[in-house]
Amino acid sequence: MERSVFTEDHELYRESVRQFVAREVVPHRARWEEAGIVDRSLFEAAGEAGFLGIAAPERYGGGGTPDFRYNAILSECLAEADVLAVGLGLSLQADIALPYLLDHCTPEQAERWLPDVVAGRRILALAMTEPGAGSDVAAITTTAVRDGDHYVVNGAKTFITNALSADLVITAVKTDPAAGRKGISLLVIEADTPGFSRGAKLPKVGQHAADTAELFFDDVRVPAANLLGEEGRGFYMIMGHLTQERIAVAVQATAQARRAYELTLEYARQRQAFGQPIGRFQHNRFVLAEMKTETDIAQAYLDRLLLAHAEGTLDAVDAAQAKWWTTELCQRIVDRGVQLHGGYGYMLESPIARAWADSRIQTIYAGTTEVMKEIIGRSLGL
Repeated sequence: MERSVFTEDHELYRESVRQFVAREVVPHRARWEEAGIVDRSLFEAAGEAGFLGIAAPERYGGGGTPDFRYNAILSECLAEADVLAVGLGLSLQADIALPYLLDHCTPEQAERWLPDVVAGRRILALAMTEPGAGSDVAAITTTAVRDGDHYVVNGAKTFITNALSADLVITAVKTDPAAGRKGISLLVIEADTPGFSRGAKLPKVGQHAADTAELFFDDVRVPAANLLGEEGRGFYMIMGHLTQERIAVAVQATAQARRAYELTLEYARQRQAFGQPIGRFQHNRFVLAEMKTETDIAQAYLDRLLLAHAEGTLDAVDAAQAKWWTTELCQRIVDRGVQLHGGYGYMLESPIARAWADSRIQTIYAGTTEVMKEIIGRSLGL
């Protein structure tokens, strides 16, 4: 299907990203998946190539181009090369965490943090989820009590991507526990601060190279100068950034669904059964026809939203619709792909098997399917 959402400049950028992924990511996939973490050198290489700070101002080493379509290209190229899960840390840094700094840093904070973040010398994590608070951000219990020119932070976070690598952790805290969502603030906590610690790497069903762990805060003294934005505005800052986060997940899900279809079509052309390629059996042709049609529809819808995002007109309901639909679709497409691959589809050395394991979490993180439908439902005026 021909796509019109990208310009010639985007396509030139895509070719650069493809070369980067082939050189810096693909050769290390197996080792990083076994280790459960990617090398820090990947972030530094991505920073040097200019992939981590496309939206950051040029004075901090960025590209000065706040066009999310460039970010989308990185995710699409990672999926195309069967290493989307390996590169999730890069997407987390560029798509999800960095915008908090770009939109809310003071000039002093920007000078202090952005050059190293854009260059990949400092890795970001976003710490919102807690053992008792996932999609319900307002229910967090990690506290930050003001003490002179510091905040004293106590609590814990879980399921945090880049947790083991992060140098800067953008952390949701309760600065006023009695004020509900109006008492939430964001602090940037530096990983070498006394009292900050990381738990063991959490074993996951998929996305093995994306390091995920718990974070603990035990009387961590954080300078008040590390407050991001205004005190008490953290919840609203989080909600404001979820639109891009959810579109980022939709991009990943759609790209992974497309790749699963392509892998399955290729296999169906080559695999022989009863004297002919399995793709010639009518049932299998019908399944592949459905996979192609559904991925094309998802891509067309997502491209329209990517253009809206570039124009500044994308809203939270649009993002919620894209997020739940594409992630649920990805699960269906990948599952059909595994089935048509037969026994080979269940072997972890197979890209379709890795995609099956890696994609399952997409309907959960960045807001569950059920929460997305609730957001959409509330917008209907019922």
